[in-house]
Amino acid sequence: MKDSLNWQIMRFNELSLEQLYQIMALRSEVFVVEQNCIYQDLDNKDQDALHVCGFYKGKLVAYCRIFRPGYYFEDAAIGRVIVAKECRSFKIGHVLMQKSIATVLELFDTSSIMISAQVYLLKFYQSHGFLVVGEEYLEDGIPHVQMKR
Repeated sequence: MKDSLNWQIMRFNELSLEQLYQIMALRSEVFVVEQNCIYQDLDNKDQDALHVCGFYKGKLVAYCRIFRPGYYFEDAAIGRVIVAKECRSFKIGHVLMQKSIATVLELFDTSSIMISAQVYLLKFYQSHGFLVVGEEYLEDGIPHVQMKR
């Protein structure tokens, strides 16, 4: 499956209404419903992000957003990393992170990237070169930690 994905990296104004709807639906499905976390996902940051989207047969199955250095953190940032539940066994998250890191390197000419990681995903992010740089904290009731690459 992961070799059959159509990857697109788009600015907010390049997203079609259908793509934007799929992004919001997937984020709500996982971050709100699956994780049982009531929080305000729409944070007025999507307009300034690059959106990394992995589509399988026209359906969004992998997504994250990227920010230039100085916007979210001092370093570039990757956030809202998500893979549809039915696709997680295909290791698409690793491809998503590889593409996102490569995009940061190419577009922002930096290798310094910060993330706010859910603690249960530490090993996943460590496998992509991220190291814990702070104490654990709660974000929307879920344990997180800042990590830097």
